[in-house]
Amino acid sequence: MRLIDSHCHLNRLHVTAAEAIADAHARGVTGMMCIGVDADTMPEVLRIAENYQSVWASVGIHPLSVSDGFDHQQLLQWLSHDKVVAIGETGLDYHYQKEAVQLAKQRESFEWHLQQSKVLQKPVVIHTRAAEKDTLALINEYGCPRAGGILHCFTERWEMAKAALDFGYHISISGIVTFGSASELREVTRKIPLDRLLIETDAPWLTPAPNRGKPNLPGYVRDVGEYIAELRGISFEALAEQTAENFTQLMKL
Repeated sequence: MRLIDSHCHLNRLHVTAAEAIADAHARGVTGMMCIGVDADTMPEVLRIAENYQSVWASVGIHPLSVSDGFDHQQLLQWLSHDKVVAIGETGLDYHYQKEAVQLAKQRESFEWHLQQSKVLQKPVVIHTRAAEKDTLALINEYGCPRAGGILHCFTERWEMAKAALDFGYHISISGIVTFGSASELREVTRKIPLDRLLIETDAPWLTPAPNRGKPNLPGYVRDVGEYIAELRGISFEALAEQTAENFTQLMKL
């Protein structure tokens, strides 16, 4: 059985990457994608991916890091790395930033990432919060269905999930689905076609039950998968294998 954490931050945990990866393997996790979010920490993300066969990486600038600026040529160089399988984390976040100038910078950055996804034929990892209309509009205008992409840590309405699925994207569900307040997300999770579903931890944040209150770890993707399997009325083994297959097909592994 394969089990993949499609989105985690191995360079930001409360333990070393080596400890987190060993713990994940002990819990049956066979692979994980370490996500790049800014230029300062990208070299560390790449070093972790280089050192572990079970780790892949993404390269991108998070919408809340866009104000730091970025060197397009440097990002393109990192994107050519053998262990980099996706571009992002990119997207739009209108929850934490509301100034027009900053939101315009977010949109410009998101457009660039979507364009490079098309050029490089790498799937794009998208963060979206309180920005449904603009996120979907930019995917529609600049996205590449053939390369595909992921709406990660999805917490929005079914209508947004359906629109993204129609664009050829995958939907990734985090430990938020286990939270008591997440009844609407659970309904969305039941509706996502199994061949478009991914699971993630977004570690070190959003720790799923039964480990709420502790820092998150990639190994806890097993808890996410077990919860969703029960929610959908299928075996955990089937859920784990299908989501792993979805990831490997999307990332062309």
